[in-house]
Amino acid sequence: MEIKDKELHRIAITCIIYNEAQKGDIKYLLTKRSPTKKVHPNRWTVPGGGLNVDDYINKPVSHGVNGWYGSVEDALMREVKEEVNVDIGKATHLLNLTFIRPDGVPVLVLSYFAPYISGEVKLDEDAVEYRWVSLEQAKDIDLIDGIYSELEMVDKLLSK
Repeated sequence: MEIKDKELHRIAITCIIYNEAQKGDIKYLLTKRSPTKKVHPNRWTVPGGGLNVDDYINKPVSHGVNGWYGSVEDALMREVKEEVNVDIGKATHLLNLTFIRPDGVPVLVLSYFAPYISGEVKLDEDAVEYRWVSLEQAKDIDLIDGIYSELEMVDKLLSK
């Protein structure tokens, strides 16, 4: 596989949204990707998407001559609102992951987790179905590789 520019990556941001209705009863929001997606069509995942220049270019500069603070977090909030239409609390960084897409594009994924605050789930065209599930229920869902491990990590952090 040939990578044309080894310094350029697509930056994707994902968010494990959790809802703890009762102490110890944590549910996670999963979405099923559209069959038309280039990567992982029809597989289950968590909300997220890509960072793009529009997430910061039209905002006031916050660092030096042409720099912006908080662009990743702003993109995360935008993606969550676009994809599932819910409001979340403060997002906490969980991990990062790199991989090469089937079309040869290198991808850096920044994974976060955040509490559900409010809103009725309404999906955009990127997803065709959603479910709120427990960690145990997530075992039986056709998740993108690695998502279950991330859910386990968050579950352990929240259980402390």
